[in-house]
Amino acid sequence: MEAVYLDHAATSPVHPQVVEAMLPVYHEVFGNPSSVHNFGRKARRILDEARRTVAKSINASEKEIVFTSGGTEADNLAIIGTARANQEKGKHIITTSIEHHATLHAVEYLESEGFEVTYLPVDESGAVRIEDVESSLRDDTILVSIMMVNNETGVIQPIDEIADLLKNHQAHFHSDIVQAYGLMKWDVQQVPVDFLAVSGHKINGPKGIGFLYIREGSTIESLQYGGEQERKRRAGTENVPAIKGLQTAIALIEDEREQYKENYLRYKQAFLQVLDENKVDYSVNGYKEKCVESIVNISFPGMNVEALLTNFDLSGIAASSGSACTAGSVEPSHVLTAMFGKGDPRTTNSIRFSFGLANNEDNVKDAAEKVSQIIHRLSD
Repeated sequence: MEAVYLDHAATSPVHPQVVEAMLPVYHEVFGNPSSVHNFGRKARRILDEARRTVAKSINASEKEIVFTSGGTEADNLAIIGTARANQEKGKHIITTSIEHHATLHAVEYLESEGFEVTYLPVDESGAVRIEDVESSLRDDTILVSIMMVNNETGVIQPIDEIADLLKNHQAHFHSDIVQAYGLMKWDVQQVPVDFLAVSGHKINGPKGIGFLYIREGSTIESLQYGGEQERKRRAGTENVPAIKGLQTAIALIEDEREQYKENYLRYKQAFLQVLDENKVDYSVNGYKEKCVESIVNISFPGMNVEALLTNFDLSGIAASSGSACTAGSVEPSHVLTAMFGKGDPRTTNSIRFSFGLANNEDNVKDAAEKVSQIIHRLSD
């Protein structure tokens, strides 16, 4: 039985060229980038080249890029670091009820420090409404944090319009673009977002590496102490091999982005077509027209997340759910709960399928056939 990986939104396989690029660094470049001798300078050159590649990918300046251990750290640095550095201007933060927990838990922590947080709702399409952002803005709002693409539904949020709304407001604007970065071209000169968080392992790079874009002039407080690396914003010796891997992964997506998008859309359409051909009862959660190509979140009426995921896994299909599964119980997806309300069956019968490098049209269709068989069997 060939296993089929349909969980690329959770993590993606490392591209072979990324591995090839990292290996010589492990073997030959062990110097500390902060050291002034030749060994350190070799490491520094790799660091500088990677930073240029990262900056160019979003049309930023190299000095606006801070390497982190991944998206979670980047989100935490942007949110907590900005709130603490700007609290004399106010202690009000705006975010949404569908954010990744890297954002939600960060703002919950800030609430314990005396900050006030407004959690914006979303409609059934899974998108935040501009009018809700506007009506929630206050004179003491210092930070707005709204993700670009939701990790459970793939729905694209109106980041351009929100950035335009905030142009003449003191609030900094942070966006987690972890799910968007590999598929959506972004130019920070065109859209005035102040902070962007990216993770390497979602774009076929290594785990444990990411970056935070910090617009020049933004006020932010470091969360780590011990060194002056990353312009004193993130202490700690840089992970040079992983940074090289991130650089390579970015170069690959820059070259292949349109082909990837075309492939993933084809896989999604093929997957749904097989479900249709097998007369599976399902519905897609979220705004179909404003969704990234790589993610589809599907509700299977009458089904249960735990039973589905267990049967999928036994059949060699890797997928996931926003629901937190524990022995004998299911905690509903916070994203789907925000979209449909508490108690709605879709919050506990929905599965996220996400496509990527491990897929081709044949294995996607094979997986859809197995999913169809499982749904029919569990319905009997």
